[in-house]
Amino acid sequence: MGRLVVVGVDGSPSSQAAVAQAALEARRRRAELRVVHAVSGPARSLEVPLDPSPLTRLVNEAAQHARSLVPEVEVTEALKTGSAVSVLVAESQAADLLIVGRRGTGGFIGMLLGSTAVSLAAHGPSPVMVVGEEPEPAGPIVLAVDGAPDGEKAVEFAFAEAALRGAELIAVHAWLPDYAPVGAGVESAERLLAHALAGSTERHPDVTVRQDVLSGETREVLLEASRTAQLLVVGARGRGGFSGLLLGSVSQALLHHAHCPVAVVRGKA
Repeated sequence: MGRLVVVGVDGSPSSQAAVAQAALEARRRRAELRVVHAVSGPARSLEVPLDPSPLTRLVNEAAQHARSLVPEVEVTEALKTGSAVSVLVAESQAADLLIVGRRGTGGFIGMLLGSTAVSLAAHGPSPVMVVGEEPEPAGPIVLAVDGAPDGEKAVEFAFAEAALRGAELIAVHAWLPDYAPVGAGVESAERLLAHALAGSTERHPDVTVRQDVLSGETREVLLEASRTAQLLVVGARGRGGFSGLLLGSVSQALLHHAHCPVAVVRGKA
């Protein structure tokens, strides 16, 4: 695990919540926090001032807010030229976590309204955490499990995060009986879930884990589980119950409508 947390800021309420979340994550990891704002060419058409002073103040105020929340954390700041994706991908190359707000303005307008969010989540070098405007909720960490090899890093991230937070981990597998192979009952889904967790369970013996096989559509199962969670962790790609997780309506529903922050973790490159 690296010792750097990167947060993208633009002055929006979601961005402010992202800074607060990033400050907590940096303190948990004993990591440096880097506050970044991106200014791209198209942003000028949105009346972003050519004078960099207001943008410098924006970044500085966000960094100062982080310092006030976690004075023991080293906080740096950067104003970069480029698209939100290119800037944040470059800045997070050495990071163990990238955090952005759910809705943005200015340099990050449209951050989560199309291909930008999918690009960050599916191709970024570090896990991506998306937060709304609400304060950090209480409750367990919910992990979406489908048994795909690419999901191993999401499983390990969820266990590590649960250990850092001292939180219970609820591993959820969505199961549709009508679409299950002939002769495959709920027991096979339970075995899949247990197998996916086995290695991380051994590495994190102090994490309390509950395994839930729930009947229903993936989107509805995860959105409902997020109601009482403090974090929802998903892989960037899935199969079976989570097929196409970040390739369509399921991803949009989770990123826009989950009742807690969502962490998206890429599998192997």
